[in-house]
Amino acid sequence: MNEVIPELLTYDEAALDRSFATLADEVRSEASALTTPEAQENFRLHWLGRKQGRLKLISEAWLKSAPAEARKPLGIRFNQLKQQIESALESPSATAKKPAEQGIDITLPGAVRAPGIPHPLLKTMHEIVSVFHHLGYSTNLGPQVESDFYNFEALNFPPNHPARDTQDTLQIAAQHTRPGRDRLLMRTHTSPVQIRTMVAQAPPIRIVIPGKVHRNDAADATHSPIFHQVEGLCVDTNITFSDLKGTLDHAMKALFGSAVKTRFFPSFFPFTEPSADVQISCIFCGGKGCRKCKHSGWIELLGCGMVDPAVFASVTAERRKTNPADDAYNPEKITGFAFGMGVERIAMIQHGISDIGHFYSGDMRFLEQFA
Repeated sequence: MNEVIPELLTYDEAALDRSFATLADEVRSEASALTTPEAQENFRLHWLGRKQGRLKLISEAWLKSAPAEARKPLGIRFNQLKQQIESALESPSATAKKPAEQGIDITLPGAVRAPGIPHPLLKTMHEIVSVFHHLGYSTNLGPQVESDFYNFEALNFPPNHPARDTQDTLQIAAQHTRPGRDRLLMRTHTSPVQIRTMVAQAPPIRIVIPGKVHRNDAADATHSPIFHQVEGLCVDTNITFSDLKGTLDHAMKALFGSAVKTRFFPSFFPFTEPSADVQISCIFCGGKGCRKCKHSGWIELLGCGMVDPAVFASVTAERRKTNPADDAYNPEKITGFAFGMGVERIAMIQHGISDIGHFYSGDMRFLEQFA
């Protein structure tokens, strides 16, 4: 194949027709020999190659040096030649001897795609949330990066409360120039969503709040710097501690079986008064006492209590910034209860898992057990 491009001495119509007719004859002559895939590929490279293809050389030799008035007729003939080359590549003679495409062998076993499954933590979280959905609760969510106001101040944590210690709370850097209440941190519980909901919405409220939280805890068999919580809030008129006990007793039976018992012990949380810790009868020994319940017959599971009036006062102050007469959360008119539980702890109890780190290891041998 001759790679020499003949020189164009003139650019009149007759000269252009003669030059492109010669090239067209070359294309037809070479196209008649396209009887193998190798010949077809060589033909394509010879004429359409990006670096040394004939069309590229013709473009550089003729089009770039042509006077302005000759570029249009040159371009028309150039495109016609390119179409002739592409048609030759697609002609039956060029494709007749291509190897037939391999079909599907229906006798072979199919490709099996293993279906995905929810992570055991997500599965447990959805089970908990589902229990409260059946009680008429709705789900609310909030940001993981929170302000000090929503995470602490509005929840009745004094400035010197131990939970504000940087050993417990992961602070966002470069916040010292902001007012204290606006400084950002990684939320240590999902309780800020309770405040956000009350600020935005008047009672009655019945919400459940699943989500991820962060604390500066050293990782061990029962602690992780990242873990998950499900909290709940119920605010309305005439809400009592009996309503709280009945709600949680029903939830524990729905999660662990109708035979499980619950009991409440006095406790302390800044945002509830009175506060309580909730224990369930050991699901492994039926309350008789075993190693998993430390031979007590009971397993501590969550905290709860009646919403402290100081929390309602913080919410009212925030709502009155937009409505000075707002009195929706007057503690003399409404009451409420709140509760919170760790998802990892419940999942560990349900499945007999001894190390919280398994949930975050990414070990498929562990995760496939839940398929």
